[in-house]
Amino acid sequence: VQLVESGGGLVQPGGSLRLSCAASGFTFSRFEMRWYRQAPGKERELVAGMLLPRGRRDYAESVKGRFTISRDNVKNMLFLQMDSLKTEDTAMYYCKAIYGSLHYWGQGTQVTVSS
Repeated sequence: VQLVESGGGLVQPGGSLRLSCAASGFTFSRFEMRWYRQAPGKERELVAGMLLPRGRRDYAESVKGRFTISRDNVKNMLFLQMDSLKTEDTAMYYCKAIYGSLHYWGQGTQVTVSS
């Protein structure tokens, strides 16, 4: 099982980034997929989650209207489009796969929002 995040980097406030998570080694389409983030000195928090490609999407209040989660079950990919980025969005971002008692995490990709 592998989850590999990419797309992080340094961006100015108001900018955009698109994170990707490449999944392998499990039946991706069956799993609920989520994005989490963890800032230095803070607990890891849920950013966004979805089960079906066109199904319900859940977002943290702090990112609603700015972030969009999506998935491609053919390519086994998860995405997070992040727009209107703020300095407080700076964190390590992780993707997570969930199916019953099975939980898989990626290694994370760093997002830094700074002028």
